[in-house]
Amino acid sequence: MATYDPGWIRSHLGERGESDLAEETRPTARISDEIHLHYLRQFLTGKERVLEIGAGVGKLTGVLASLTSRLVVADISPLKLQLNQRNARAAGYADAIEAWVESDVVNLGEFRDGQFDAVVCYGGPLSYVFDQRERALRELLRVTRQDGLLFLSVRSLWGCIHKGFPSMLQHDPRFFREVVRTSDLGPDKVAVTGSFLHAYRVEEFRALLEGTGVRIEVLTASGVLSETWDALLAVETTDKAVWQEVIDLELEASQSPGCVDMGPT
Repeated sequence: MATYDPGWIRSHLGERGESDLAEETRPTARISDEIHLHYLRQFLTGKERVLEIGAGVGKLTGVLASLTSRLVVADISPLKLQLNQRNARAAGYADAIEAWVESDVVNLGEFRDGQFDAVVCYGGPLSYVFDQRERALRELLRVTRQDGLLFLSVRSLWGCIHKGFPSMLQHDPRFFREVVRTSDLGPDKVAVTGSFLHAYRVEEFRALLEGTGVRIEVLTASGVLSETWDALLAVETTDKAVWQEVIDLELEASQSPGCVDMGPT
């Protein structure tokens, strides 16, 4: 397994800044967000103190701020934290955020044991820490109160390959066999993405969670049906009824045991 390099994360993922928000206007990205938000709305009551780790520039921060008035925002990138704070102030929800904290998921030393009722780690930080993934998960558990809530997402091996399938034709087949064998994509390979990450099979992720004592309430995917259909969705989902039907279908499909491995997250 590849070794976690926080410096690479800060310098490569952190520098993208506002381009992240532009990327997330794609219909398929919006659908993925809706799947993630569905579970926040289902399980959060509004009374919890929440940590959002790996918050980035804030594509989900605003929704979290509408669900709780006690939110702490954290990211490894100081640039993204600055943009997150600016976006929160511009959109009018900064008062719901207690603090913006620069923090690495593998060492949440800025936070006390059991400090939060719920921790949201969406966007795949657990995919970027490679050999430190168990340590990162234990840190997330440490700062969450006993019987608290964890909301986690990781990159999916088969989902990433499905999304990047056309590029397979442009590379040496041995590269893809290596990716399937190791589940690692990164700068030391001619990768189908520009990211440096570990993409999980669902059983690998389940074993990681259960091995650290997590009780799984829901294990689901996102983007199972829609991920490769951006052009079509950009036209068809201008109808609100159609859009809602797409979301409903995605929610149902994403929980199907035969589909959980096929969403990008």
